[in-house]
Amino acid sequence: MTKYVVAIDQGTTSSRSILFDHSGSIVATSQLEHEQIFPKAGWVEHDATEIWNNVREVTGLVLSKADITRHDVVAIGITNQRETAVVWDKTTGEPVYNAIVWQDTRTQSIVDRLAKDGGVERFKPKVGLPLATYFSGTKIVWILENVEGARERAEAGDLLFGTTDTWVLWNLTGGVDGGVHVTDVTNASRTMFMDLETLSWDDEILAAFEVPRSMLPEIKSSSEVYGKAESSSLLREVPIAGILGDQQAATFGQAAFDQGEAKNTYGTGNFLIFNTGEEIVHSKNGLLTTLGYKLGDAAPHYALEGSIAVTGSLVQWLRDNLGMISSAEEVEALAKTVDDNGGAYFVPAFSGLFAPYWRSDARGALVGLTRFVNKGHLARAVLEATAFQTREVLDAVNADSGVPLEELKVDGGMIANNLLMQFQADLIGVPVVRPVVAETTALGAAYAAGLAVGFWSDLDELRANWQEDSRWEPKMDESERERLVRNWKKAVTKTFDWVDDDVT
Repeated sequence: MTKYVVAIDQGTTSSRSILFDHSGSIVATSQLEHEQIFPKAGWVEHDATEIWNNVREVTGLVLSKADITRHDVVAIGITNQRETAVVWDKTTGEPVYNAIVWQDTRTQSIVDRLAKDGGVERFKPKVGLPLATYFSGTKIVWILENVEGARERAEAGDLLFGTTDTWVLWNLTGGVDGGVHVTDVTNASRTMFMDLETLSWDDEILAAFEVPRSMLPEIKSSSEVYGKAESSSLLREVPIAGILGDQQAATFGQAAFDQGEAKNTYGTGNFLIFNTGEEIVHSKNGLLTTLGYKLGDAAPHYALEGSIAVTGSLVQWLRDNLGMISSAEEVEALAKTVDDNGGAYFVPAFSGLFAPYWRSDARGALVGLTRFVNKGHLARAVLEATAFQTREVLDAVNADSGVPLEELKVDGGMIANNLLMQFQADLIGVPVVRPVVAETTALGAAYAAGLAVGFWSDLDELRANWQEDSRWEPKMDESERERLVRNWKKAVTKTFDWVDDDVT
């Protein structure tokens, strides 16, 4: 009888459930979007209860579509939007506030307060991250300081914290009736609280943030059995056996298991991860040091990461805020109506700039405008912004690692855009490679879960599943490439120093 692995992909804009067979092929998929809540400029929230309800629904739908039951499923893997913070009451199961999303910038004053003693790199030697609104640690602090009664309840041991992997796992394993409160090393490494060497919560840092340790989940590996789905679930008794934060999951799904291998995910934001093996490499060029994966009792693999806040969401902004297109897919056709960007550059610093700049004072800028520029040029500038930002992150990776990439494996929704993929290859000067199974995030979570229960025997078996779909070779002259990059860097400087005390 054929067996399968279910991957739950709890993302920034939607929750999906995808069923994979032993070859790593997609058998069925189901997806539901959840509301994006913007209470104020710079604030981004999700309803955690809506997310959990959607996860339950898509999981049921995917079984129905494939016409299978829980008896056909050997394991469940979870992948998730990493830094989005949920705080809930362990007795009632109710969140005390909406989930605060990774893009949210409301905690800048908390970042500034913590940075007064030691600067933004105060904790970086231990955790690999600069102080920034991006990570979940300051989001917990904000909830404790701004939600009535939250601090008292937390100090009494009544509140739990988790990124959305932990929230889904806790509910899936019973919630208030014995739910498992666990996260994996990849998600833990995005809180600012986990020591990269010991893979444990750091009490000194928790004290500086004034976050009770009792709120935090237990840290486990990325591939082991954490618990089983509870009795009322359609997947009851199926082991949940894999957790990877979404970008690490995509890297795992791309079979980039070894030192020197990398991938770039083109989603709401862009995330380039470079595997540094068992070595912790501290970036000197604005990158993050993070966990790549840890399989059971084996040694952890580390990574350098270049995080870009706004890429695919810029196309959504063009659609939803300006109405220039009615669907994201239309942006490529509109961009193809012109031969180049007409001199226009769009730097989408909507939430400040992430890697390699880490400038929270930056805001978006559209520069180089003349009467010649039309909506085709703007569409092209929107797409090119993704490639330019990736080029800068890749330059930083090459400088930190000392090993220039020979090709770039890509995944995520935007890789269907052939114009963007060709421009990306032109801009970085190495081939861009798209796999047959583009849903690498969910696939990575499935792989981690399947390995834990013996559905797949080892990493070599997973490597054999990876297949190339398309490849784009660079065609641009070096002089033109460097001219474009020079102009882009000039455009980036126009976004700096925008936010003052009276500007958000």
